[in-house]
Amino acid sequence: MVTSAPPPGSRTIDQVLADARERLDRLTPHEAAEAVASGGVLVDIRPAAQRVAEGEIPGALIVERNVLEWRFDPASAARLPLASYDLQVIVVCSEGYTSSLAAAALQDIGVSRATDLDGGVGAWRDAGLPVFRNGNAAG
Repeated sequence: MVTSAPPPGSRTIDQVLADARERLDRLTPHEAAEAVASGGVLVDIRPAAQRVAEGEIPGALIVERNVLEWRFDPASAARLPLASYDLQVIVVCSEGYTSSLAAAALQDIGVSRATDLDGGVGAWRDAGLPVFRNGNAAG
């Protein structure tokens, strides 16, 4: 329930998401798999509980959302060794909403090839690509 008028200049989350996605070259699951085969990095930003419930994409790098920018900013003292401005980072979440916002945030810090997986891990699974739960294939 909205209790007051929004402040001047504010935007709804739907507007923020739309603006983020305008900047992204979002990938289908098969395009994401091809990008990884060509040197891109698939980064799963979901919290542990979601990964347990929904399964994990084999080979995806786990970097939870709350530390993503610090791990991929090449100028950060907390960066991962593979962090670079030209690295193709493909962010994945459950359904492809949070990942769009996260990929746009990576672009904001200069990781120009950051994008996300359209539809998230659910789309990956629906495309017939492997998802594992507790080390076993999940349906």
